Formats: sequence, C-alpha cells, structure tokens
Amino acid sequence: MENVWEGERMRVLNEQEQLFISRVLEQKKILYSIAYSYLRSEAEALEVVQETTYRAWVKRGSLKDTDRFAPWLTRILINCCKDELKRRKRLASPGPVPVSGGLQEMTSDRKLDMEQALNGVKPKYRQVLVLKYYRDMTLTEIAEVLGKPEGTVKTWLNKGLKQLRDKMRIRGGL
Repeated sequence: MENVWEGERMRVLNEQEQLFISRVLEQKKILYSIAYSYLRSEAEALEVVQETTYRAWVKRGSLKDTDRFAPWLTRILINCCKDELKRRKRLASPGPVPVSGGLQEMTSDRKLDMEQALNGVKPKYRQVLVLKYYRDMTLTEIAEVLGKPEGTVKTWLNKGLKQLRDKMRIRGGL
C-alpha cells in the first residue's frame, strides 16, 4: 500500500514540476529583459534569472493565488536584482564597471543617452519606468508587483519621467 501512495505522490510532484517549469519558460524573455535593464550585463542578467527560478521553486508554497504567478515571479526577480546591485556596491572598485560581457549590440547615441539618463534616475522611480516601458505593464500590475498603492506608482512614474527629462536635457538629448 505504501508503494501506491509513494507512486501517486511522485506523479503529482512531477505534474507540479512540469507546470512550474512551463510557467517559468513562458516568462523567461520578460524576466531576462527586466534583469538586463537593472544590471546591464548579459551574464549577470542570466544568473539573476536562474536565481529567481530557484527562489521561486523553493517558495512556491507561499503563492496563494496561482493566477498571480507572473507578478509574483517578477517581484522575486526585482528583489534578486536589488540584491545583486547591493552586492556590486559593496564590492565596487573605483574603476568603471563594464557594460556587458560577450557580444554587444550596436546601439545609437540616442539609446545610450537614454540608458545613461535612466541610470541617473532614483532607483524606486527607475524600477517603475522599467516595468512600464520595458515590460509594458499597466499601473495596476506594477502596483501589485511592487506591493505599493496605485497612487504611489503613478506619483513615482511622473517623478521618474521628470527626472529622466531633466537628465536628457542636461545631456543635450532633448
């Protein structure tokens, strides 16, 4: 009888694993793009996506509403990115940080100006800008991912856009 229960438990576990894997794979491009926008490094973005997947698997039992899997996973990713940025700051040397390893995409001066200006925006405003314009999330979705009221997200978006415009003006980009 015990073998029957163990076989059933393994079947259910395999179904859960497959469902989890398929849901993460649906989100992988979005997760990578968000991680890259935070870290500006292909290797580190891939590593953070892997760490996010691991943390999500370990904490999968804490997800109460399975329909909210994508925002839950995105919140874990953002926390992983923040952890990595803190680690970088602790280990920072006075030299410049390389933009990315491996192959680099050709970018226009305007795109580089925008990325540099975005790096100059306060982190809490930058994360709202990244989720809104890189991920195309609605304000309601952003509020859910960040665990903040929608009004706060709107305020942060407006302040972030103002800071971004100011940075672009200073650089001569506007």
